[in-house]
Amino acid sequence: MAPGLDFFKSSDSSEAPVVQVSPDEPEDKGTSQSPAPQAARKADVYYNPRLDPENFLEGELSPDAATRLRQMLARPGIVIAPGICDGISARCALEAGFDCLYQSGAATTASRLGMPDLAIATLNDFVQSAQMVCGLSPTTPVIADADTGFGGTAMVARTVYQYIRAGVAGMHIEDQVQTKRCGHLIGKQVVSREEFVTRIRAAVIARDSFPGGSNFVIIGRTDSAQVLGMEEAVFRLQLAADAGADVCFIEGVKTAALLTSTVEALKPKPVLVNVISGGLTPSFTTKEAEALGAKVIIFSLVSCVAAVHGIRAAMRSLKKTGTDFSSAKGMDPKAFFEVMGLQDVVDLDAKAGGSSFDVI
Repeated sequence: MAPGLDFFKSSDSSEAPVVQVSPDEPEDKGTSQSPAPQAARKADVYYNPRLDPENFLEGELSPDAATRLRQMLARPGIVIAPGICDGISARCALEAGFDCLYQSGAATTASRLGMPDLAIATLNDFVQSAQMVCGLSPTTPVIADADTGFGGTAMVARTVYQYIRAGVAGMHIEDQVQTKRCGHLIGKQVVSREEFVTRIRAAVIARDSFPGGSNFVIIGRTDSAQVLGMEEAVFRLQLAADAGADVCFIEGVKTAALLTSTVEALKPKPVLVNVISGGLTPSFTTKEAEALGAKVIIFSLVSCVAAVHGIRAAMRSLKKTGTDFSSAKGMDPKAFFEVMGLQDVVDLDAKAGGSSFDVI
């Protein structure tokens, strides 16, 4: 038996429970799939006793980012992860006191390539960005977008391996077709249930067979709500949970009532909600999302949208006035580098016996 496969057990029942979720009309047809919340679910149900949430309820927070994320998921309180797009935004999020970060695929594509979120960035783009971000604060969990897994099962497994090596704590993988788009754009298409579950299972098997072991968190994301309706979306996430997803991510949930009913239908699996101002999901506050039952809330574009506004204003001011004095707002180079960790580098040099930065 291949490593990781021994955690898939046969369930006693082949019937799915009735999903108590209000239907939501799809906006386009996408992949044809008849919503069938009461249809038979796959018999293989994943369970790994080592990763049972009860094992992460007690003790100090781990210095291992993936283990720490599992502890945060198992314990009271919502996990808040602001979207970061580069080293500057990551530094600002850490400075603000956030204890979890989200590497948005849209933000990474925009920052690294200057391109829209239309399946243009590659695994290498995402991994290189993750290596940098995770290196800034290795104990801070980073949840990273993994799009569709960048290919078939072998590529999904390769993605998991590379993310773990980069220091990422968890990733989400979705059910869009390979030519995917941002989850808050219209016109999405999704793969079959079977292909989605195969992606999740490949990610789980890769995590469980990682040399030395890993507590890496697998998040199953469905974009099918706008394509096939809410009932199908919730059913797909139930299948993902059976296949070993640790967290369920329903993209584009349109109302508070739908979020609540989704959380209820997926219990005890934690649910992640993605809030983008002007997107498909209401602009829930962190407190509102927690009250509705969400366990994780991400703000995918918070940093890159703010960057566009700030940089636009600075460039327009420079063009108009011929100086950057007003946009600098009194921040000199040293003050800027202090946000980027200047003192840590100076202290390291001194502790090592160096004198390069005695005066700076």
